[in-house]
Amino acid sequence: MNFQNQITFLKELQQNNTKEWMDAHRKWYKEVRDDFIGWLDEMNAELAAIDDDYYDTPGRKGINRINNNLMFHPNKPIYKDHFGAGLDKRPNTGDFYVEIGIERSMFAGGLWRPDSKRLRSIRDAIDYDGEEFQKILNKKSFKSLFGGLYEDVKLTNAPKGFSNDHPHIDLLRHKTFAVATEFSTKEVLGHDFEKKVIKAYKEMLPFRRYLNQAITV
Repeated sequence: MNFQNQITFLKELQQNNTKEWMDAHRKWYKEVRDDFIGWLDEMNAELAAIDDDYYDTPGRKGINRINNNLMFHPNKPIYKDHFGAGLDKRPNTGDFYVEIGIERSMFAGGLWRPDSKRLRSIRDAIDYDGEEFQKILNKKSFKSLFGGLYEDVKLTNAPKGFSNDHPHIDLLRHKTFAVATEFSTKEVLGHDFEKKVIKAYKEMLPFRRYLNQAITV
């Protein structure tokens, strides 16, 4: 995978973020996109080989659109500053997200502001065996790579149906259950980047399994 070509394209795109520029450089865009899809196919096979429950996600199925959704975010530029994709993308569950961009590249996973039904299911799971979830979050290697839960919107008080003295109240207040780790461009261009992808996937797997079981059982 020629990540340098991808990053150079993204830099040029951000300096000329117009449909006219994209139309004039459509061949370059397709070249970069197809290259990324091919790399995703390789990672899809690598990850499937280490996880029996892996959900086959070919690159063309996993890759996200490069266009921003201007209907909901009219002030954003037309095109994103990154290429993103979900792997192990089983419908209605939290996938393993890969993003390669200019300012940052990242791996992430979990559930970003799930709807009320799924949020309640996660909280019920934490109420039932939050010790197991906390053990996953506290694992030394997990904390070293991801830190902790992604800091997003949190309730100031206990959610409905739970008390403020609940042993896992700090977890129950969260409305997003996701983790992420960022990488520099130098790391993305390094010879061992694919190994870092696999390491992050493995480290995140128990976390994602806990959440996905909570919302599907």
